[in-house]
Amino acid sequence: MSHKKAQRVLLIFLCVFVACSAVLAQRKTKKKPAPKPPTELTKLREEFVKATDEYKASLTKLITIYEGDVKKADEKLELSRKLLAEGLISKLQVEENERALASEKAKVEETRRQMTNADAQVAGIFVETEAEQELAKNLRLARQSLVRTSSFTRYTGSSGWGLSDAWKVQRFFSDTFKRELPIAVFGQGAIHDRWRLDHHNAMDIQLHPDGVEGRALLEFLQKNGIPYLAFRSAIPGTATGPHIHIGRPSHRY
Repeated sequence: MSHKKAQRVLLIFLCVFVACSAVLAQRKTKKKPAPKPPTELTKLREEFVKATDEYKASLTKLITIYEGDVKKADEKLELSRKLLAEGLISKLQVEENERALASEKAKVEETRRQMTNADAQVAGIFVETEAEQELAKNLRLARQSLVRTSSFTRYTGSSGWGLSDAWKVQRFFSDTFKRELPIAVFGQGAIHDRWRLDHHNAMDIQLHPDGVEGRALLEFLQKNGIPYLAFRSAIPGTATGPHIHIGRPSHRY
């Protein structure tokens, strides 16, 4: 290879090396996109979990106190039974102590039940969060599809829906159950404004979806391709309690 040709090859190699080095340096110095700030709904759920944990902590302290009261009531009952056997007190006093012991035990059981419910609510929040993430990944759900979680059922429907069609649902309900459809909110409500939910083209029905009337209403909605969300419990920032939301899901604004 001639000297000039070797120089040209070396120059080309040097240019390629410099270009590659620049690309690598650019990749290393490229900033990662800033994480998205938490949404209002995420904050609400985090506050709910925190408040529930604090509530459980207070219940734990109560259980300790109540269990101490149970022990004292049990000892008092045992003593009263001995005194009754010796003829020193009446049977009525023993029966009163038995009722007192049962009452203290009931307090412990009720507090444990409240702790179990608190755990279930927190677990439900995580279930709903996962469900929403799945819905977000697949926004174009197939028509007439159902999405079920522990706290709600979503039916996507097969036709357009507007509040002008509400009379169909009202007529079905009144003809079937001989009473007016229990509409809690028709269109946008104060709670939706507070939670920044667009509820203008939906209505909330004050029925539990697992009740007789609730199940009949859901069956009618599915038969007629009307979209709905059936909530079985409260979801922070989304639902205040059990009800049936008729219409498309309310999007945040």
